[in-house]
Amino acid sequence: MSTRASGALPRYFRTLLRRYGPQRWWPGDSPFEVMVGAILAQNTAWTNVEKAIAALKARGWLDARTIDALPAPRLAAAIRPAGTFRVKARRVKSFVRWYVRRYGGSAARMRRSPPARDELLALDGIGPETADAILLYAAGVPTFVVDAYTRRVAARHALAPERATYDELKSLFESSLPRDPALFNEFHALIVAVGKEHCRATAPCEGCPLRPLLPHRAW
Repeated sequence: MSTRASGALPRYFRTLLRRYGPQRWWPGDSPFEVMVGAILAQNTAWTNVEKAIAALKARGWLDARTIDALPAPRLAAAIRPAGTFRVKARRVKSFVRWYVRRYGGSAARMRRSPPARDELLALDGIGPETADAILLYAAGVPTFVVDAYTRRVAARHALAPERATYDELKSLFESSLPRDPALFNEFHALIVAVGKEHCRATAPCEGCPLRPLLPHRAW
């Protein structure tokens, strides 16, 4: 992994914060909404997740014990806007079953005694990004969330190899920054902000706040 990153990442964070300001992530009215949203966000746009969450709220179903008791087809119909709704209904119910039995459906209990990451990874359809989003945004665990934007920024700025694994990138960020969940939360949200505006598949670099930080002024 790049030795450049350990000294550079704090500067990247400060640069993005100056441009975009505090992001106040994750968007959600409760920790449980964050948990469900992290699962529904898999392979879909956030606008679709918002529609599915709104449908659950409108039915009064955005509650762990309610979803646990809900037949999977009814849940699937409600979250249809999120795409692959039958698969996601199964995954949400698998997670909620664990959450109710492990924590009694209480976010406060989860925060007092956060689960091991391996517990979440053992659940149906919970991969590293979803597990880390739940741990960071719902339970306040200092674990860095790596997404496609994070990978793209790290590779283009020679902070990490293009083929770096998820866990390698996660370790890079966690070892280069203070282990502060608020900082990890803000940094990931800021990377999403610059990713949406500039670091897309075809990057419009003009005006990007990170452009001056490209190695060797490679532009």
